[in-house]
Amino acid sequence: MVLAALALLLGLLLLLHARIPNQIGGLGSLVETFLPWFGLLVPVLLAGALLRRSASAVLALLLPVTVWLNLFGGLLTDKSQPGGDLTVASHNVGDDNPDPAGTARELAASGADVLALVEMTPQAREVYEEELATAYPHHTVRGTVGLWSRLPLSDTASVDVLRYAPRGPRPGGARDQGSPADTASGDVTTDSPRALRTTVATDQGPLAVYVAHLGSVRVFPRNGFWTAQRDDGAQALAEAVAAERNERVVLLGDLNGTMDDRAFDGLTSRMRSTQEEAGNGFGFTWPAQFPMVRIDEILVRGLEPRNSWVLPATGSDHRPVAATVSW
Repeated sequence: MVLAALALLLGLLLLLHARIPNQIGGLGSLVETFLPWFGLLVPVLLAGALLRRSASAVLALLLPVTVWLNLFGGLLTDKSQPGGDLTVASHNVGDDNPDPAGTARELAASGADVLALVEMTPQAREVYEEELATAYPHHTVRGTVGLWSRLPLSDTASVDVLRYAPRGPRPGGARDQGSPADTASGDVTTDSPRALRTTVATDQGPLAVYVAHLGSVRVFPRNGFWTAQRDDGAQALAEAVAAERNERVVLLGDLNGTMDDRAFDGLTSRMRSTQEEAGNGFGFTWPAQFPMVRIDEILVRGLEPRNSWVLPATGSDHRPVAATVSW
């Protein structure tokens, strides 16, 4: 009966995850960040049920299995299609990347027409500009984020994803300094732009491209999952996309959260994930050596995803992502 009860509780957690309150140490967002991994509890409970020869426990497992497959079963199949009009890529290059030149060369070899980089230090920016100049004659940079393109760019502007961000101490007494890039270099601060919007001129017409690096999340022993800066940035980004007049939009960058997290409802209600629409598998990107979550995303509006994949690891602690889209 204990195994059966645990199986039912697991099923209810998966089914009602959106009702888990966030007011208690950000518990709801924390659960949703790692939601797919709760499926690993199913074979553990199944082994226990078989060991105990419990038919009721096996029967109870139908609930979590059914809910998990309903949530994530579609990600297990290859939905990629041939063709496409434009290939885009995005990478958190890492502020402590020991080989930015090598990273730049690997990204240029990906064949992407449009390439977004986030978490660039001022020193590394010069390296990326030099190494990518031949493959990408057009580029724009705002603060720690930038976009390199084979096609002309225009109307570039910063997007303020820190306007709601609280200044001063974070829970646990730590200072609010955003991402690791904010502490690695004295030239990079929380006031550095972390998002931009530009227009890419394509043969099919103008394409609005957003590049963003939302605030980091932290886990504090006494205060739980702290996502205030990230959540406020997601809200600001959703407002910018909602106000975007161009019907064709691409969002690239490190959002420091998964699309299962309720904090991104404002974005996911307006945009589609290329990995969910045209990928093969979960497309986890962080940490690079053993990816467990997909926090680096490519979202689109007014475009058709044709293929979505994760590129090989570079010197960063994130893996790059790429997608092909069509009109």
